[in-house]
Amino acid sequence: MQQIDPSSEAEQISYLSEEIPKALDQSLEGVQRVASIVRTMKEFSYPGSIQKVPTDIHRAIENTVVLTRSEWKGVAEVHTKFDPSVRFVPCIPDEFNQVILNLIVNASQAIRSVGDGTKGTITIATLKHDPWVEIRISDTGPGIPKPLKHRIFDPFFTTKEVGKGTGQGLYLAHVSVVKKHGGTLSFECPPGQGTTFLIRLPACDVPPEK
Repeated sequence: MQQIDPSSEAEQISYLSEEIPKALDQSLEGVQRVASIVRTMKEFSYPGSIQKVPTDIHRAIENTVVLTRSEWKGVAEVHTKFDPSVRFVPCIPDEFNQVILNLIVNASQAIRSVGDGTKGTITIATLKHDPWVEIRISDTGPGIPKPLKHRIFDPFFTTKEVGKGTGQGLYLAHVSVVKKHGGTLSFECPPGQGTTFLIRLPACDVPPEK
């Protein structure tokens, strides 16, 4: 009959008592993350108005950050800096969500193109600057080469390798912001400091519907 080593059994119990709570915590975190993604997708995909309505842009941005996590999680950290005086802005919700999504994906791809293995940073900030609300999306990527800056919003233009991009993201974002929202979309690209895309939308003076 095989003898059981009491010290070995004690070690196993000690190991399991440490690892099982960790595994349960990780499982719970995973369930919570899946629930968050499902909830966000329902909000993101819910059929919305084709007219501008007062929109909680901070919530919209946070939802889009969650949905794009697979794009940025391996290459960057995302930080938000929201102006508390900014919240409801007249937007076409679906269009606004898509603009933010395109710009986050673009920022992620810019950081990934550096290829040095270090994580970059994407910062999304809002600011009230009457008569505008400003949304800044900054990345720590390589920036935009000067000869290409005038083509950034051209349809089908891309700096990526063949098969890596359609050249539609920034073009469609520009069309949406300028033509559908009456705003502006521009960018700043100081040498060696990445790129910041600046969205300006007319500020909202109308309280949201209850």
